Amino acid sequence: MSSKKVIKLTAAQALIRFMIAQKVKINEEIKPLFPGVWAIFGHGNVAGIGEALFQHQKALPTYRGQNEQSMAHAAIAYSKTLNRQQIMACTSSAGPGSTNIVTAAALAHINRIPLLLLPGDTFATRIPDPVLQQLEDNTDQTITTNDCFKPVSRFFDRIMRPEQLLTSLPQAIRVLTDPVDTGTVTIAFPQDVQTMSWNYPERFFEEKIHFLRRQHADENQLKSAVQMILKAKKPVIIAGGGIHYSLATKELEDFSNNLLIPIGETQAGKGAIPWENPMNVGSVGVTGGSACNELLKEADLIIAIGTRLGDFITGSRTLFNSEATLLSINVCAYDSIKHRALSLVGDAKLTLNTLMKYCTAIKTSNDWQQRVSILRKEWLIAVDEASRDKGTLLPSDGEVVGAVNRSSRERDVVVCAAGGLPGDLQKLWKTSFDRGYHVEYGYSCMGYEIAGGLGVKMALPDSQVYVMVGDGSYLMMNSEIFSSVMLGLKLIIVVVDNGGYGCIHRLQENCGNSGFNNLIRDCRSTQNEVMRVDFAAHARSMGAKSEEVEGIASLQKALERARNSETTYVINILTDPNKTVEEGGNWWDVAVAEVSNEKGVNKARKNYELQKEKQIKNL
Repeated sequence: MSSKKVIKLTAAQALIRFMIAQKVKINEEIKPLFPGVWAIFGHGNVAGIGEALFQHQKALPTYRGQNEQSMAHAAIAYSKTLNRQQIMACTSSAGPGSTNIVTAAALAHINRIPLLLLPGDTFATRIPDPVLQQLEDNTDQTITTNDCFKPVSRFFDRIMRPEQLLTSLPQAIRVLTDPVDTGTVTIAFPQDVQTMSWNYPERFFEEKIHFLRRQHADENQLKSAVQMILKAKKPVIIAGGGIHYSLATKELEDFSNNLLIPIGETQAGKGAIPWENPMNVGSVGVTGGSACNELLKEADLIIAIGTRLGDFITGSRTLFNSEATLLSINVCAYDSIKHRALSLVGDAKLTLNTLMKYCTAIKTSNDWQQRVSILRKEWLIAVDEASRDKGTLLPSDGEVVGAVNRSSRERDVVVCAAGGLPGDLQKLWKTSFDRGYHVEYGYSCMGYEIAGGLGVKMALPDSQVYVMVGDGSYLMMNSEIFSSVMLGLKLIIVVVDNGGYGCIHRLQENCGNSGFNNLIRDCRSTQNEVMRVDFAAHARSMGAKSEEVEGIASLQKALERARNSETTYVINILTDPNKTVEEGGNWWDVAVAEVSNEKGVNKARKNYELQKEKQIKNL
């Protein structure tokens, strides 16, 4: 190595310099692949990675989170909003700092969002063992709490020597930038190794420019797909998140408009086509609209693009016409063969352009077009009805969604994750902005909402970001309100307060059970009255402006005040936990007790068995 130029660095310093050297080409502009790092320092990373980050604050800004899980959520939301083209990293101390991130790691893994995790670890030398917060396993001395990351990471490594970075980091970048394998990358970093030095070759830190790698479809698969489309009389497209990540929204719209094929959107795919496009027939599946779901029951060809085809999309395998042919266009071969689909493996943008060349003369029949038009018009009427103010003091979540949607503008974004709100949002939210709808529903993780909103705002600083969050999720994770104020990243947060876990309460009752341990009124308590949280006061304590309102009319005025605010603004509104958007939807497989003393459960079980019969027939 003496003949090569070398530089003596600690392993942590080498890691940061390597990250800074990684660039990405976006719209002919060269940008940092890693525009920032979220950090909560502790004894496992403050003296190593913390020291290295301090030296490079300008090239790689560091942001302090208030909770390790929530800062990782913010990092994930940032990358998702930018269609996975830029990535944020997160570093934590060893022990609880690391394990706090495991939930977020699973979320990024499931949603296929790149996330670089750099958790501190115990001493590689083991001389001071057992150190503070160290997990000891008397059968395997190599195990630490960071092994929890292995099943929720696409790539995992533990750096035991400084020179191991030479082979580990390029592999980590390969996974992070791969459209198929991307997800959580975890590099566990023992705290002593972070501070060890080595003579690194300078060429290891040369600038590397990455770009979106696109995979062409196989010719034989393409021919089969074209024949399917040529034969179809009643085709329907399901647009998944892969449309966004392939930057294929224009190609999707052109393909649909030219062939006159209706499009239904998944949670991840929503916004792929403007809501006002006559080929947009709304959301699909369990939380889908009646137009799209009815068309899927009648379709002879279903073209799924960039979707995992999870149970919420397929109605637990009961929604699609059992006689329909399924064509799955996906960059991931693993996803493309699900549900007996004809696999067409390839990048969505390239594949749609290629299919257009073969299908330019094809158009669906007038009868199918008329059916699409009628169902779409009926659905839009239902959307407006569910979204309008009914004038009650305890509105439905759907009425709140309608109010927030009406107050938003063209390039604004709504953020949500779990509970009943994602279903109502998928049905009711209208957006013409391809990134105007940000709902995490792959993992449906409570607590993602506010932190996710912060990440979205970092990615789109000129957009107004509306965070819609239930009272239950707010209580789980709210501390990034403080971060949003501290960083000057304004959010409008609407807390939909139905007195507990309203969504699961309704599910519980639908399964024949009585309300139990979901709504606060149904929980064990020593208090004489049902407890309530003053969310407005709580938000003010973290520096936000806030207020509580009653009814939709008051909410609309509060949203105007929030929009004019220069800082994060929290609005709390009480809603009815028993009201939901009844329009649309489909059965979802939630197992009901086979034996019970409750009559309601036994009745629900009979209905469940009927649906299971239908499900089995569709296998």
